Amino acid sequence: MSNRHLARTIALQTLFAWDFNGRHDDKLDDLIVDNFENFAPKFDDGGFVKTLVFGVVEKITEIDNCIIKYATEWPLDQITAVDRNILRLGIYELLFTDIPPRVAINESIEIAKSFGGDSSGKFVNGVLGALYADEPGIQTRDNKDEVDEQDKNKEISTAEKPIA
Repeated sequence: MSNRHLARTIALQTLFAWDFNGRHDDKLDDLIVDNFENFAPKFDDGGFVKTLVFGVVEKITEIDNCIIKYATEWPLDQITAVDRNILRLGIYELLFTDIPPRVAINESIEIAKSFGGDSSGKFVNGVLGALYADEPGIQTRDNKDEVDEQDKNKEISTAEKPIA
């Protein structure tokens, strides 16, 4: 399991506990510490979990409005707490970070498959895919990441050519 995947898992567990226990913002630091102690006591994520958790909480209204908009068949309070918080993480990464959109979506789907129900992966994919398709800024960022990757490959192949 990659470090970022483990960090996202800990962030999900933290957000789930926060949401399930009444969304007390003053308990977030304690929840993060507890989750590290219970699930990855020697893991140093460089603050990634804290960034995700506090980012989601800070942007919760905007994020929940996206869930309401793109999960049209499901009222927010009827989405399972696990799926709701996986969506929150995915939407936060899509809208408010520089993480490549395809990475954010794929990570969310994988976490949904691991922690959610039988149809969670498809549900998360559908909601995040609809957001991705509807928000040109996300697509532009994805295309930029592809271009940057192509440029890096060109630089490597050019640097490897012998000088005649």
